[in-house]
Amino acid sequence: MMIAAIPWILLLSPLVGCVLILFFGRASKLLSSGIGIFCAGLSLLCAWFLWLKGGVVEVPSFPWVDYTSFGKQFRISIGFLLDDLSLPMLVVVTTVAFLVFIYSVGYMAQEEGYWRYFAGLCLFLFSMLGIVVAENFVMMFLFWELVGVSSYILIGHYFRRDSAADAAKQAFTVNRVGDFGFLLGILLIWLYSGTFSFNDLKGKAQVITDAAPWLLTTGLVLVFLGTVGKSAQFPLHVWLPNSMEGPTPVSSLLHAATMVAAGVYMLARIFPALSLSPIALEVVSWVGGITCFLAALMGTQQNDIKRILAYSTISQLGYMVIGISVATASTVAVFHLFTHAFFKCLLFLCAGSVIVGMHHEQDIWKMGSLKNKMPLTFIMMGIGTFALAGVPPFSGYFSKDLILEWAWIKGTPVFWFGAITIALTTFYIFRLFFVVFLGPPRSDEAKHAQESPRVMLLPMLILSILSLTVGWPFIGHFFIQPVHPEHVPLFLRFILIGFLAVGALVAYLLYAKGPLKDPIQVAVFENRFYIDNFYDWLVKEIQGRFAGICAFVDRWVVDGFVKIASGCVWLFGFCLRMLQVGNIQAYAFYFGAGILLIFFLLLSK
Repeated sequence: MMIAAIPWILLLSPLVGCVLILFFGRASKLLSSGIGIFCAGLSLLCAWFLWLKGGVVEVPSFPWVDYTSFGKQFRISIGFLLDDLSLPMLVVVTTVAFLVFIYSVGYMAQEEGYWRYFAGLCLFLFSMLGIVVAENFVMMFLFWELVGVSSYILIGHYFRRDSAADAAKQAFTVNRVGDFGFLLGILLIWLYSGTFSFNDLKGKAQVITDAAPWLLTTGLVLVFLGTVGKSAQFPLHVWLPNSMEGPTPVSSLLHAATMVAAGVYMLARIFPALSLSPIALEVVSWVGGITCFLAALMGTQQNDIKRILAYSTISQLGYMVIGISVATASTVAVFHLFTHAFFKCLLFLCAGSVIVGMHHEQDIWKMGSLKNKMPLTFIMMGIGTFALAGVPPFSGYFSKDLILEWAWIKGTPVFWFGAITIALTTFYIFRLFFVVFLGPPRSDEAKHAQESPRVMLLPMLILSILSLTVGWPFIGHFFIQPVHPEHVPLFLRFILIGFLAVGALVAYLLYAKGPLKDPIQVAVFENRFYIDNFYDWLVKEIQGRFAGICAFVDRWVVDGFVKIASGCVWLFGFCLRMLQVGNIQAYAFYFGAGILLIFFLLLSK
């Protein structure tokens, strides 16, 4: 009975922390941060306990809705699904979140809305934990939307800045597009399977496929739209770089283990059904391949240190989506999600350390020579850089190359998108590293930069160790056991290492000597293929003009018709009112005139 209560404590602890901070945290920064760290730590202990206990944890579910509709049993329960997929994910989410909470104490020390920030973090953690433990589609969708609300709050933390407010609105709006498809897919799958439960869907997916394969394919593609929005896949990727307007710890948590990871996790959860639809897998594969390649190209020409990492996240999520589509088990993609969470969190926290040391300057071309001013951040940023690039024996090498091995075995052209992206990834992350830490200082802020406080360095140190080691088979496989393909040719490993070496070499030759400006300028990459401009044009011209037409029709057609009709009624009433004079002699006159008129009409015939 005690064990059955632990998942509830894990889930509800951050929510309780959020409420306590909102009511009592305003009085003291120490109190608000203390409550947040304690509640995140409690969830962390519960997650590790459940993981170390091992096996599937049975938790009683509670019925919520139960009635019949469209000839189907509409049954929704509130329950937990704690298995080999959700338990390691809980460990990742709570570990990363706990470290980000601690880091935030130093990063947000001088920022406004301290209590509001930690309350938002607690709500964010609660929402993501709900997605991970959800037993059915409806429960997942509720927490899915709550994650969207949480991200809106945190991205727009600096709400007095128009750019932050606009970024929060864009993130919320773009995700609604994907979530609309997600909801339609859930309803379609329920309509033809009669269940929302993930466990029940495993058995009924084959029945749907045998009866009408297109139904399952359509439902899965619609559900995948939720991933396209939440995990920032092309063409709904535009919100994620702009979300960098929020505090850097928020970016770290959002990119590493919470919001953007939710889409990939959802695909892993429905993988047994997804694997039955070759068409859906093909759609997933090409979206992932295009995303990872285009995002890497965009990242090569960004100058904001956080935006470079944002495009890196989009690209790495593309790898994970490819992994879902090409491997025979979802653990291949989940393994990269697992390793990516630690080294991407590390990179963002190191970027935050640089930003604090640079007095909140984010342009890499105003940095330089920071290895002397911030030596610890330099070392840990180097570890994150090697892990993201996939340099052996850092964690990214083991998980990312595994996905490409499966893509090669499957023989999909998407493999070449992923392989070329290795060179692009290595290029843009080493570009960032060389420009920020090597060469001459390019501004006064760079000349007077200082190392970050210990409360920020400690989480970075822990993440550095994890970024180095979690990909090693005897460590990473303790949490995730990815399926390795058989008969992988040796030359494939040399090809992948070759792409990595090319990217690193080009970056070294162009940026290691510390140029004062970027020697490469490609406008189409810098302007993000003008996709954002296209959306702006679409909203202003198409939607704006359509709204103008609707306003004209409403004002002059609809309102005009109403005004004419109401005017006629008013005129008729006005005429009748003229007859109501309140004089008995006048009424007698009208009566007599009416009788004479009737006689006249009768006699005239």
